[in-house]
Parts: sequence; structure tokens; C-alpha cells
Amino acid sequence: MTRVKKGTNALKSRKNILRKVKGYRHGRSSKERQANEAIFHAGTYAFAHRRDKKGDFRRLWNVRMSALLKQNDMSYSKFIPLLKKNNIALDRKILSTLAEKYPQTFIKILESVK
Repeated sequence: MTRVKKGTNALKSRKNILRKVKGYRHGRSSKERQANEAIFHAGTYAFAHRRDKKGDFRRLWNVRMSALLKQNDMSYSKFIPLLKKNNIALDRKILSTLAEKYPQTFIKILESVK
């Protein structure tokens, strides 16, 4: 089998790896082996945290609604089933936006549910 010198390809892959880790600290930004490890972990965290972000936002929306509901003598856990029972198909994101920016509209929805 003929000998293959991979100078160009090795340089190209090294350059691509180091381009991805630009801005990382210490050897992770300049050493190929450490950079590879950093890229691998970064990808793992990015995947996991894209999933976590959805739960974080849902919790935030619940807290925003709950704050306004408490002022109007209603708990979040009683409010959500009442919405479903009355066939009001607004999701938590929209309801929390209403509670935050348009509280009067949210209170009208609350009155219609009661």
C-alpha cells in the first residue's frame, strides 16, 4: 500500500477544530486534544440544555401567572383545570404574557372561568 502523507488534511481539520473553540480558556483554545474534548462536552451540554430550557420557561410562565392569580384569590392549580373545563385553549406562554403586560385582559379571562 502506498504511503499517504496527510499534512494538508491534518492541518485543515486542526484549523476547523481550533476555530470552533476560539474564546475558550487556557489549553482548550490552542491544543488540539484538549480542544476536541471541549467541543465534545460543549455539544453534550448544548443538547441537554436545549431540553432544559423548555422546562425553565414553563416554570417562569407558571410563576408569572401565579403572582396575578394570588392577588385575585385563585391558585394556579385551580385555575388551569378550570380553563380546560371551559374549553379555553390558551397556552401558558400566552397567559403569562397577558398576566405580565395586560393584567386587565387576564383578569377578564379569570372572571369568565369562575
